[in-house]
Amino acid sequence: MLTPRSGQPAPLITCILPAYNEADNLKEMVPLLCATLPKLSDRFEVLVVDDGSRDATEATVLKLSEQYPVSLLSLSRNFGKEAAMSAGLDYAEGDVVIIMDSDMQHPVEMLEVFYQRWLEGYDMIYGVRADRSDEGMVKRKLTRAFYHMLSKSADVEIQPDAGDFRMMDAKVVRALRSLSERKRMMKGLFAWVGFRSIGVPFKVNPRFSGETSFGIRRLSSLALTGITAFSSAPLRIWMFIGASVSLLAMSYAVIVVLSTLILGTDVPGWPTLVAGIGFLGGVQLLSVGVLGEYVARIFSEVKGRPVYLISDYRRPVHVESQDKASTKDASSV
Repeated sequence: MLTPRSGQPAPLITCILPAYNEADNLKEMVPLLCATLPKLSDRFEVLVVDDGSRDATEATVLKLSEQYPVSLLSLSRNFGKEAAMSAGLDYAEGDVVIIMDSDMQHPVEMLEVFYQRWLEGYDMIYGVRADRSDEGMVKRKLTRAFYHMLSKSADVEIQPDAGDFRMMDAKVVRALRSLSERKRMMKGLFAWVGFRSIGVPFKVNPRFSGETSFGIRRLSSLALTGITAFSSAPLRIWMFIGASVSLLAMSYAVIVVLSTLILGTDVPGWPTLVAGIGFLGGVQLLSVGVLGEYVARIFSEVKGRPVYLISDYRRPVHVESQDKASTKDASSV
């Protein structure tokens, strides 16, 4: 049963914007956000996570912070979007936390709809793409097949058309912070923590400026992380394949022995032997490769390296004073 929050004081809202070479987009995104968020609460801040950008992203954010309540969290290098979102969640101080892309593809007008769902008692509200007509047919098919396979084999259901565009209550953020794994697929983690969640359809806007850095290589790496982090199905599949191949090999061996004993042998079966050895060798190498992926994940986790490293964290003076004022008001109640 949902517990409405409509009678509670206005929450502090933190909006996280992971950014990699997004200087031109942030010039438009931040003012638009700062014009929209006051409609939800008079206490808000924008937290830009600079994921090792090589353009003027840092300078742009510092310039914007002179006029808007924008904080800058700079990572020491490019750790990837999953790490940037994790850093933002670790540093977010809001009662309500929003994650959005910096390229303006996530429509800010949807935040009012998200906030209304939060007031109704939902802990996590996520955007669901209404259509994928802007993507190629091959990518759409592969994406659908990947999430179908992952949902069938994983212990949680991951919405295929849901992305990182979402609003979360502070308790969801605390739950995400408690997860210590290094290799991350945030969509899976959002689904894994649970809580009262609801999807809201939205239409993706065209990218305002620049080109996405999330290419095929990164998408493939993220997909592999998702499979190995949330499913042991590949190991089970190859166990059954190995058992099936062994059964076929033993059956063939029995046939060869019986044929030799009954009919004798005239011509050695060299082609069959070579084909059999090649097939079994390929199956073994592929099985070792699948097992190696899981061992690599274990190795990464055992090393215990942090998900990200911070090189700088800057908060505008008016944001800090706002936080102090809100703390003072809360203590006087």
